[in-house]
Amino acid sequence: MEKLQCEILGLSSSPSTGGAYAILLKELDGNRRLPIIIGAFEAQAIALEIEGIKPPRPLTHDLLKQITENLGATVIEVIVDELRENTFYAKVILEVAGLSQEVDARPSDAIALAVRTGAPIFVVNNVMDAAAFVPSEESEKDEMSGIVPDSDKTKKPLTKEAKLAVLQNKLREAIDSEEYERAAKIRDDIKRLTSNN
Repeated sequence: MEKLQCEILGLSSSPSTGGAYAILLKELDGNRRLPIIIGAFEAQAIALEIEGIKPPRPLTHDLLKQITENLGATVIEVIVDELRENTFYAKVILEVAGLSQEVDARPSDAIALAVRTGAPIFVVNNVMDAAAFVPSEESEKDEMSGIVPDSDKTKKPLTKEAKLAVLQNKLREAIDSEEYERAAKIRDDIKRLTSNN
């Protein structure tokens, strides 16, 4: 399993995401960017820690860090290791009493813990191949949208799985915001894409 170290390039929200945010990871030794849709709570937890703002009471991720440390464990790294059915999966790698332990996690929670502990963030190469994009120079200022237009020939074209992930996120957003006509059109786009095998 080849993994690539990444850094957080930024967080963004857009009206089309219905309250969700995108965290944009950038590989350290390359140009690819990986957008991951996360919830507002996790985005806030990540942003507060990046900005160095300490809330008056510990947030859930602060509590998790304290419990981990009090139990004598160390967060070694977090890895976004899978993209399955348009959902990203991650693992937190802990060292406890000299032994390595893996804990399944949502990428947003794993990243929120990583920024608190200073642990490196990795993405497995096949996940990057499936869902990342390479921005063109003109689009670098707009890259936080997390969506790569098909008509932009200077970017790496989206794979079928990545297109499905974008459409699934749009469908979820449309349903959450009760835009059922838009949701029906997106559903039809998903059916068309999945039937073109």
